[in-house]
Amino acid sequence: MTQPLYNNVIDQVSDIQILYKDDHLLMVSKPADMLTVPGKGPEKADCMISRLQKNWPTAKVVHRLDMATSGILVVALTPTTHRELSRQFQDRQTEKHYIAVVDGNLQTHLNTTEGTVDLPLITDWPNRPRQKVCFQDGKPSQTLWQIIDQQADRTRVKLTPITGRSHQLRVHMKALGHPIIGDNLYGCEDSIAKAPRLLLHAKQLTVTHPISNERLSAQMAPDF
Repeated sequence: MTQPLYNNVIDQVSDIQILYKDDHLLMVSKPADMLTVPGKGPEKADCMISRLQKNWPTAKVVHRLDMATSGILVVALTPTTHRELSRQFQDRQTEKHYIAVVDGNLQTHLNTTEGTVDLPLITDWPNRPRQKVCFQDGKPSQTLWQIIDQQADRTRVKLTPITGRSHQLRVHMKALGHPIIGDNLYGCEDSIAKAPRLLLHAKQLTVTHPISNERLSAQMAPDF
């Protein structure tokens, strides 16, 4: 049985919305332009996990979102919970859905309303942190996409990553010829200028609670 949590903000810590909490884990919504974990250098010490640790000192990251991406993450509060949640992500037993707004008319270009991107990815080492498609050495990467709303110059899509490669959704949308609006790494000048932030949001995350074995599903609508 799945316990759904729809836009259910029960607390807020330093701009981080808390959707669920117990003695074992938190489900939170990170705002855009906040690091998940510290970066290199003192200027990048402020991040989601450091802010949460002021209230929950044992909090530990299980997975990450790009700094520019907003949305839902699960955070472990005990070593046992961290091990089990990490295993679920590794074994692809979690469910993740994203909302993005991409540049251009996707339906007219591809003549369909849904599809799969299956392109292997690898780090573009001379241009880190960028990633790139590489059929020779890239790791298998798959993303399901579905059109939610179509406008003349942009398309709102639901994205479901099957794998969890770095920047996967961003590179896959660019590979389709429709970069995510506001993406200053993979977009063009026009698509970057259409929004003040990356229009990518982790809307839904479903995991199995490591202690109760209940399926726990949190949803938070994007603010774009």
